[in-house]
Amino acid sequence: MRGANKRKTLRARSLRKVENDAEAALWSDLRARRLAGHKFVRQLPIGPYFADFACREALLVVEIDGSQHADSEHDAKRNAFMNANGWSVVRFWNADVLRERTAVLDTLIAILDGRLNETVLAHDLIFLPAERSA
Repeated sequence: MRGANKRKTLRARSLRKVENDAEAALWSDLRARRLAGHKFVRQLPIGPYFADFACREALLVVEIDGSQHADSEHDAKRNAFMNANGWSVVRFWNADVLRERTAVLDTLIAILDGRLNETVLAHDLIFLPAERSA
């Protein structure tokens, strides 16, 4: 139920107030259905985690990471939790969002359109699609 956990709602609101430059830049392209008509939200609580951005209809989580996330065990657990709960996860670096935003948006559109649907584990992109039952 939406808004059922007041504590998580307050935490999500506080996280939305402290976004970094990369998150602010990407949000300007995602908000108000600006990306191919898909609705995104910021700081969505999913279990014990908060997704930087999420498209509920596509069950897609978009994470924007700084250098502190390199090889993070916490991120691996978070990704596994999201996947186990039906969410696909894509991770971009802050620097890529700021310098190569068109490429980031093109990648998101490819995921949303189903053209990118296999796992990608690269230095500049991680995409972990959730298992979908047929």
